[in-house]
Amino acid sequence: MKKVYDRQIILEDGSHYSGYGFGDIKDKILEIVFNTSLVGYQEILSDPSYTNQAVVMTYPLIGNYGMAGDDYETPVPTIGALVVHDYNPEPSNFRSEASLGEVMVKYGIAGISGVDTRKLNRSIRDYGSRKALITDIGTSLEEGLARLRGAQLPTDAVSRVSCRETWFSPAEAGTEPSFHVVLIDCGMKHNILRSLNRRGCNVTVVPWNTSAQEIMALDPDGVLISNGPGDPTDVPETIETVRALHGFCPIFGICLGHQILSLSYGATTYKLKFGHRGGNHPVRDIRTGKIEITSQNHSYAVDRKSLPATPLSETHVNILDDTIEGVECQKDRAFSVQYHPESSPGPQDSAYLFDRFLVLMAASGEAGTEEE
Repeated sequence: MKKVYDRQIILEDGSHYSGYGFGDIKDKILEIVFNTSLVGYQEILSDPSYTNQAVVMTYPLIGNYGMAGDDYETPVPTIGALVVHDYNPEPSNFRSEASLGEVMVKYGIAGISGVDTRKLNRSIRDYGSRKALITDIGTSLEEGLARLRGAQLPTDAVSRVSCRETWFSPAEAGTEPSFHVVLIDCGMKHNILRSLNRRGCNVTVVPWNTSAQEIMALDPDGVLISNGPGDPTDVPETIETVRALHGFCPIFGICLGHQILSLSYGATTYKLKFGHRGGNHPVRDIRTGKIEITSQNHSYAVDRKSLPATPLSETHVNILDDTIEGVECQKDRAFSVQYHPESSPGPQDSAYLFDRFLVLMAASGEAGTEEE
């Protein structure tokens, strides 16, 4: 018996795609984007940066290795939906503890399979990210478009995915604790935390709206601003906190943290046509000429034209579209990158940036000792 389409995607330009529902089956209006990673759908599903988004996977087969308890990037995934060509509900993997669909039901994540993802991804590439309605196959195009026209995507994603209270994560067992890092949680991937812990860092994780005074009171050796969802200008409180921390201690920003750091110095940001999402983005280190293959997930970028009016200098550039991928303020021992050095999923070419952060903290500590 032939399977019958029961779900559909309606885009605000009037195009629509039919498929089969899996995961949660509630109607949702989301921003539709694509990801070019070949593996790592669990890490993508559990990355808080995908809050309010429907992610279309360019790789066709999804779900075949299931979901493993140790591979989540956040305990409670907040992605809006996952769109795939071929969903496998019966994974084969000794580490698997549940199927992808079961996890999506648990966390209210919509899924649709059987979609012509090549055509859909070309549409996103050509016309950009836009609002999409995931709904029952019986919803008429006229009704779907009316619902899309009347919908506004939320702007409070960071406050919803950040931790509510300050908490502590000790350095990994077997390492000698060397630094205390305060991590501003804007929707962090947990591999950022693990990357610090395994390098001997004790980490205090604080909510997105923690004040600079509260952070200073924790006496950190360094501050890290995490990744997270949405437009960086939606979190002026975090921008102001980072601005007040300039020069206090070394600062490292990742993804949304990169944009927040740049805004705190007076730079501006803009929205990309379809963003960067995947594990195959080439980035050049301007100082060394070395090419890194990076993992990325963001919709916004720092405007190069705004840098001359700031103390920031450009450190990394995207080879594909010439966008800024890294900045630094040497005087304040602050730097940031647009991509994900913790990967997960993706290549690990950029893990050295955590070591660079440790070097800055060590040098800062030595300078403080000399001043005393």
